[in-house]
Amino acid sequence: MADFHQNGIITTLHRLGERPIDALEAELRRFGRRRPMSLVLPCLYSELEGDALPAIVDQLSRVDYLAEIIIGLDAADADQFAHAHAFFQRLGQPHRVLWNDGPRLSALYDRLDAESLAPERPGKGANVWNCMGYFLASGTGRVLAMHDCDIRTYDRDLLARLFYPMVHPNFTYKFAKGYYARVAGGEINGRVVRLFTTPLLRALMTVVGDLDYLRYMDSFRYPLSGECAMTASVAESIRIPSDWGLEVGILAEVHRNYTPNAICQVDIADAYDHKHQPVSDHEADNGLAKMSTDIAKALYRKLATYGVVLTPETIRTIKAVYLRNALDSVERFYFDAQINGLDYDRHKEEKTVEVFVEAIIRAGEQYLANPMEVPFMPTWNRVRAALPEFLSDFHEAVEADHADAVRAAR
Repeated sequence: MADFHQNGIITTLHRLGERPIDALEAELRRFGRRRPMSLVLPCLYSELEGDALPAIVDQLSRVDYLAEIIIGLDAADADQFAHAHAFFQRLGQPHRVLWNDGPRLSALYDRLDAESLAPERPGKGANVWNCMGYFLASGTGRVLAMHDCDIRTYDRDLLARLFYPMVHPNFTYKFAKGYYARVAGGEINGRVVRLFTTPLLRALMTVVGDLDYLRYMDSFRYPLSGECAMTASVAESIRIPSDWGLEVGILAEVHRNYTPNAICQVDIADAYDHKHQPVSDHEADNGLAKMSTDIAKALYRKLATYGVVLTPETIRTIKAVYLRNALDSVERFYFDAQINGLDYDRHKEEKTVEVFVEAIIRAGEQYLANPMEVPFMPTWNRVRAALPEFLSDFHEAVEADHADAVRAAR
């Protein structure tokens, strides 16, 4: 059972008991008549061949309150798209597989590129952005939720709790962020949150001041979770990054557009485990080193929009304060692991902190070398303004890919 503490400026919706999933889903079926719900699943083709996604699909096939499921498929050729179409047929809900690398969608991206509106690089951010576009183009749902496709401990209760604050008629939230305890296999996971993001946010508050944005970010118990839900108005009005800064970038955009009263975080799982990124030691372009660098740059860029001037000296000061915070965190989690009988490799944790220290400096150097870098994809409102027919053409292209797959399967 969770605590009931309300920390920070964001409302926390706790798991204070084990409410039966059937009761939650019965309410969601009723709420869904007025607020239809859409689920986005951004995935790589390789995830269809793993252990997590097949189990997720098995759970989702038992969910009857969804209006549609939108699957963004990356890194797939024609045969793999056909296999993906067959793979997802066991879903009982209306669904579409977006073949992001297919010729029809590629031709549409060329049109976006001609207007300097296309994502700069492929990846999860571009995949999520495409799925948001299809969500708006289809007009089926009023509320969108997304979660990762590598969750090894997935249960449909996660989805029900994520949607609930967005569709309950007495709630006024525009955005909900999922959180959970990252404990699995007798270990404490979630290194990038525990040892990097939270200590860095608190270092930034020490160095640049107690900004409302930093207090907002520090209010989230798991700011890097891939699970969130939003209304259609949020989906069409936010810019999202195309790099590993996706999750913090979405939170930053929501903060820019909405008051804290419109935002909540919700406890969606007792246990959560997924594919772990390698630390990659000191390889800057891989694993947690790359992820932490992109996250730090996203935070630096956001601070600049609030008038914070970052210099090489400021970055070095941030690094020093971060290191002290991170080492304190290692000690705290060591004590936490001990009282709960969990494994905890303190030496490995401190080695990971060393990688994160380098990421803070590297991110600062990259930001200062190119402060005008804009890795954000445009809002769908902007795409609609520049190319009024684009969403309609996008919808037609996805439907044409689907029709081809149906014919090929006969």
